[in-house]
Amino acid sequence: MSINADLETPIFTETTQMHAAKKALLNKEVKHIDITGMNFIPLIDAMRDTAFQGRNLARAADIYDQMLGDSECAVILCLAGSLISAGLKKIVVDLINHQMVDAIVSTGANIVDQDFFEALGFKHYQGSAQLDDGQLQKMAIDRIYDTLIDEDALRVCDHTICDIADNLKPGSYSSREFIQAMGKFLVEKSVETDSIVLSAYQKQVPIFVPAFSDCSAGFGLVMHQIKNPQQHVSIDSVKDFRELTQLKIKNKETGLLMIGGGVPKNFAQDIVVAAELLGEEAPLHKYAIQITVADERDGALSGSTLREACSWGKVSMVYEQMVFCEATIAVPLITGYAYNKGAWKQRKARQLNQVFEHHV
Repeated sequence: MSINADLETPIFTETTQMHAAKKALLNKEVKHIDITGMNFIPLIDAMRDTAFQGRNLARAADIYDQMLGDSECAVILCLAGSLISAGLKKIVVDLINHQMVDAIVSTGANIVDQDFFEALGFKHYQGSAQLDDGQLQKMAIDRIYDTLIDEDALRVCDHTICDIADNLKPGSYSSREFIQAMGKFLVEKSVETDSIVLSAYQKQVPIFVPAFSDCSAGFGLVMHQIKNPQQHVSIDSVKDFRELTQLKIKNKETGLLMIGGGVPKNFAQDIVVAAELLGEEAPLHKYAIQITVADERDGALSGSTLREACSWGKVSMVYEQMVFCEATIAVPLITGYAYNKGAWKQRKARQLNQVFEHHV
């Protein structure tokens, strides 16, 4: 027996127990909602004659359906909050695949840490808000309210972003261009699972992440730049703004479906003002829906109403609706109703990535 055996055994036992506890916690996957297999029309029709957020939600569903039926309207989907980890990934994939969205503006977490993360073969797991966060940290488990993520798997995502950057020509890229490279990577790896990044790449739907470094992409790009201090990839947020403004200029009529608030909300609204500053004709966003639980009374952006945005010259007040409801409840109902109504069947895919001259 090794002279250190008595010292090693407790450590080995503790590590084994920790591994078993981690495996026990990460055992029930979050399942993604499929809106294509249910009929939401009777429920929304009933909610239309109720009150409070039920009536607001029904009106939002009507506006989204009207948006899709407007052949001149380009639809911009905004994503903020932890949506993909919460089971909404397939809904966004279906919106892309059924030409119900023409461009996406998102936080980095939804696109990289959650969607791309799952495309690499990893999962999000059901947990509890009552778990011991100190113990979770020791087990390398990250918690998003009642959802759990394996931190070790997330590190793989970080390194994959680094690898993608390592294989790009050094230079300045918009987040849209880099996310295209991520989609190309998934195609080359023959990924077949549902993925927002993959479907958007295949359908030529641009994805913009204005705060791209605020997620796994940031960690990966930091590693890439440390490895390549002289010649490296960098993300140009001004180029993001310019490209999305270019889409507004080329698509005069636009509609916003905003889930949450924050940077994606402001970024998408601001392109009206940016286009005008460039001397271009840029009507206010014709349609606008926001789903949020934020309060307007503190003056913060996420809870500011769409009517307030009208004062800034961003959103028309004719077809606008705030829905004060948590996203995992409201999003399936609004999008499911629009899917069931079928206005999307007459829409042509705009393939807005083709607006830009250079592709990754």
